[in-house]
Amino acid sequence: MPSSLSGRARQNDIYTAGIHGRTPVVPTDFDELERRARAKMSDRAWAYIAGGAGAGRTMAANRRALDRRAIVPRVLRDVSERTLQTELFGDRLPAPILFAPVGAGDLVARGADRLIGHAAAELGVPYIFSNQGGVAMEEVAAEMDRVRPGAPRWFQLYWSTDDDLVDSLLQRAESVGASAVAVTLDTTMLGWRPHDLNIGSLPFARGEGIAQYTSDSRFNEIVSERAVQGSSERPEISLGALRTLVNIARNTPGSLLRNIIRPEPRVGVQTFLDIYSRPSLSWTQIEGLRERTSLPIVLKGVLHPDDARRAVDTGVDAIIVSNHGGRQIDGSISSVDALAAIAPVVDGRIKVLADSGIYSGADVFKVLALGADAVCIGRPHMYGLALAGSDGARDAVANIIAELDLTLGLAGHTSVDELTPEALATVA
Repeated sequence: MPSSLSGRARQNDIYTAGIHGRTPVVPTDFDELERRARAKMSDRAWAYIAGGAGAGRTMAANRRALDRRAIVPRVLRDVSERTLQTELFGDRLPAPILFAPVGAGDLVARGADRLIGHAAAELGVPYIFSNQGGVAMEEVAAEMDRVRPGAPRWFQLYWSTDDDLVDSLLQRAESVGASAVAVTLDTTMLGWRPHDLNIGSLPFARGEGIAQYTSDSRFNEIVSERAVQGSSERPEISLGALRTLVNIARNTPGSLLRNIIRPEPRVGVQTFLDIYSRPSLSWTQIEGLRERTSLPIVLKGVLHPDDARRAVDTGVDAIIVSNHGGRQIDGSISSVDALAAIAPVVDGRIKVLADSGIYSGADVFKVLALGADAVCIGRPHMYGLALAGSDGARDAVANIIAELDLTLGLAGHTSVDELTPEALATVA
């Protein structure tokens, strides 16, 4: 593996810096990473990134499921040479890790998507562009190519109620060199999120996280039509509304003053809220997706074995076993428990990825052993972003990769491809 991603090399770099009194800006354990990020983030950013649905029971279940699985090391095996490499859709990756899509990242750092793309390109692992990002996919792709030409990237799709908009987003994803499209299935409506609700904060209502839309020709056509039609409703005037108007104008392409005066930015926000998700989304749309795109199709948010079977039968290329980081349903099954039931059903016929509550290299080891081909990392890279921008996002994921490498070797294995459930034991 590249020496920059090996656990021993990363340890040596950190300990060498320690000789000179320098300690990591990005902590190497998740609890401290989260604690320091909380101190840096605004209340709105913290609510959106760290919060979960309801009382947070699904987030807790994600952790309990990982804690119930224990790694069983094997000894007296030659582990001097190890590899984390894997292949996904033609991309040979240095580790089975992807940067998960996280919407409204500008709450954490201005231009977050561009910064995260830079970080992912430095490591050589894919970034799944968020459909609810704050930077247009074309700009993120250009930044990634500047760092590493052809750096791998995917696109996350929220299926809009406007099919022409869906087609436009898919065409753009193909044009920027995406290796796959990940259709998010579990957010056809927003879950009940008290952290956001209790402070009345919906980023998208302020124009945050809708750059994929405001940069899209089809979306702007819809907005123009609506702006001409106008509205008979008289908006409430308040100081808060004026602040929101300025925020919307700032997050819309073009002159700030002109965006404050003209109706399109405000209409754009309302249009997004009206059409971004499709509660009627069904297998019918997924079955027709092959006719709309040449990209490999990934279904994100699968938790039931029967849905996994249907995905295989429908002919998609991969699924992501995910409960959206515990952000959609309070009391949902954990992603890890779902993975344990789904992996035998899929039986290698399509790729299986997983996310939600996976915060360390040891966590990744367990998830791979349970049958995942790769893992998506979400909150850790956002916390790293809060602490040190692009470098922080990179280091947070580099630490996970380094720990995975060491855990692999210390458990007596030399390749992630050889991990099976026999590497684990279930504990009370």
